[in-house]
Amino acid sequence: MTDSVEEMVRRLPPNLRREVEDFVDSLIEKRGRKYGRKLRQDWAGSLRDYRDKYTSLELQKKALEWRGD
Repeated sequence: MTDSVEEMVRRLPPNLRREVEDFVDSLIEKRGRKYGRKLRQDWAGSLRDYRDKYTSLELQKKALEWRGD
């Protein structure tokens, strides 16, 4: 491909340039959502019933077993 993206877009009629701009905007927004997500911590505290039964290492191994990893 010898033409740059900018050159190709310049050759498009105005209505198609707007489509390209909308598409690029949607890609940027999609990328922002993907990398902008906050860490879920709704699981926090769910293993508290096991803290007196297992050491932290044993509990970590058990959690991996329960998750199927």
